[in-house]
Amino acid sequence: MKKISIICLVSVLFMACTRENPLLVEQQTPYGVPAFDQVKNSDYLPAFKAAIAEYQAEIDAIVNNPEAPTFENTVAALDRSGLLLERVSGVFYNVLEADGNDEMDAIANEVAPIMSEFQDGIVLNEALFKRIKAVYDQRESLGLNAEEMRLLTETYKMFVNNGANLEPEQKERLKAINQELALLSLQFGQNVVAETNSDAVKRFVTDKSELAGLPESAMAAAKEAATAEGRPEAWLFTPKRTSFTPVLQYCENRELRRQLLMDYTTRANHDNANDNKSVINRTMKLRIEKAKLFGYDCPADYILSDCMAKDSKTVDAFLQSVWEPSFAAAKREAAELQKLLEQDLPGEKLQPWDWWYYAEKLRKAKYDLDEEEVKPYLELSNVRKGAFGLAHKLYGLNFEQLSGMPVYNDEVEVFKVTDADGSLVGILYTDYFPRSGKRPGAWMNNILPQYVDASGVNHRPVIINVGNFNKPTQGNPSLLSMDDVETLFHEFGHALHGLMSKAHYKSLAGTNTPRDFVELPSQFMENYCYEPEVLKTYAFHYQTGELMPESLIEKINNAKKFNQGFVTTELLSASILDMDYHELTACDTIDVNAFEAASMAKMKMIDEIIVRYRSTFYNHIFTTGYEAGYYSYTWAAVLDADAFAAFKETGDIFNAEVAKRFRHLLEQGGTRDAGELYREFRGKEADPRYLLERKGL
Repeated sequence: MKKISIICLVSVLFMACTRENPLLVEQQTPYGVPAFDQVKNSDYLPAFKAAIAEYQAEIDAIVNNPEAPTFENTVAALDRSGLLLERVSGVFYNVLEADGNDEMDAIANEVAPIMSEFQDGIVLNEALFKRIKAVYDQRESLGLNAEEMRLLTETYKMFVNNGANLEPEQKERLKAINQELALLSLQFGQNVVAETNSDAVKRFVTDKSELAGLPESAMAAAKEAATAEGRPEAWLFTPKRTSFTPVLQYCENRELRRQLLMDYTTRANHDNANDNKSVINRTMKLRIEKAKLFGYDCPADYILSDCMAKDSKTVDAFLQSVWEPSFAAAKREAAELQKLLEQDLPGEKLQPWDWWYYAEKLRKAKYDLDEEEVKPYLELSNVRKGAFGLAHKLYGLNFEQLSGMPVYNDEVEVFKVTDADGSLVGILYTDYFPRSGKRPGAWMNNILPQYVDASGVNHRPVIINVGNFNKPTQGNPSLLSMDDVETLFHEFGHALHGLMSKAHYKSLAGTNTPRDFVELPSQFMENYCYEPEVLKTYAFHYQTGELMPESLIEKINNAKKFNQGFVTTELLSASILDMDYHELTACDTIDVNAFEAASMAKMKMIDEIIVRYRSTFYNHIFTTGYEAGYYSYTWAAVLDADAFAAFKETGDIFNAEVAKRFRHLLEQGGTRDAGELYREFRGKEADPRYLLERKGL
């Protein structure tokens, strides 16, 4: 990546001093949203420094308070501090992930150690912890309500888990580790983006006959991509999923399928400037050292101590229990696809780049279902309306598109969300199309948190959903696959979790829950996108406006369990690989490719399937905070299948009483124990059989 020069940095700071920094002033915008359109890159660094200084002054005021420590003057005061830094961070990191560039990368690299040092300075502040501990030690006599008690215990645990009880020399080492890990995380993500956008993986095809079988919509997108690169005579394919997935599914050109899958699965795994193998080595070495500072043998047990699962043995046993039926199904599916392959290529063996192609053929043969037949009914804005309509049906929420709102990119859209009584729930941004500065995948983030201030004012959240769906092409809108629809509903579920929060304290609001619980609200929403009653609210043909025929809806639902052995095995293999890394107790040097191969061999993984995320582009565990946590998608799937069964058992998937109970669960955020919340909603523990039944396993 390009590095910003010292001269440039001086220039940035000078320019920032000559105008009012829009990140640091009260936002004169509708609903107090950030003034994205006024922010320049030169504003970020001064804003971070000013916000950190303000936050530090707030911490100093708590520490130097002459009054004896109380819940209100210490614990609640700490929770209410740092709002300016949250706003600056919320803007910067959202734009960095969704619309970044080299200059922002350079700023992120400079900010990372500053932020790490400051955050460590809070949790390792002995005088501050002394006050918190004083309140914690007398907690039973304070008459706190349940949420106050939760904030107190979680705050105390957060300080202890981040080093408050360590010896002085251990604290200094922890600070150094955290600073280096912050930079390594940034470097890992930047390398993946650079590799994804690299010229080396831009595959230009100039002979149309080499694209036989590829749908016209994919051809048009590839033609537009090539034209944008100055090659109007060609078709361009890249390791972005929207580009290569149609090739894997439909293109007869086996060699092109192989090239594109290898380009995708070997990103940041070449001996060049973007190689992540050394980043992984250093990251794991530091994570192991950090875990041992806290008395744990491995990073997994240190990380999981604050999750529902509690320890690595529980996670391993859980993954194995789902792996066995999934893997058995995947092997049966592979045998079926091998027979199809042999009809075309006698004597050849099924390869990973053949799986999607022959699975698509088999789906069409078994269920008479062609995904290209489905896509014209899945126009992006209609699907989003369907998700909004579902939230209205379940929870009474209303969505109004706002025009003229400040945005960081013209493709971003903004919606006002209100409750049935007209009160403001929050503001939702959506940003759905790929661009060169956007990281891969889909996600939800808080831009501004929900909380109740000391005056009793309930500040409503600002939330964003980001994706990488097909861009509209000349004459055609953005058309989705059912997998894309699932993704949109999934991220919208995260957004609802944040939007409907009713916490008093921002550190307990919305999605601030254990990682193996946070995926429940998102995955719960996926259940609905296949239901005929919901499909009929969004599946309209983009040209004719015709509702998807009943026969096609029936085919989609008949095929829901198709290929689930592959899908689940691919997911679980990534979860097991994650645990293998984080159950390491020592790490001098890891041969990343050999380690990964050994992990697959231990699972007895078949050659026809590649792990969903290979190590060198595994953003979840090396950049986004899901280390020793990727299992949570499957853990939460048990919860979401069981939660949806609560509706199905009533005979009404919109049952008002059940929806009211589930909304209450969403509103609580992290104010209560996650297991307790779920048992209150369901009246029992979650039953894994609903997940296995849903997947046909």
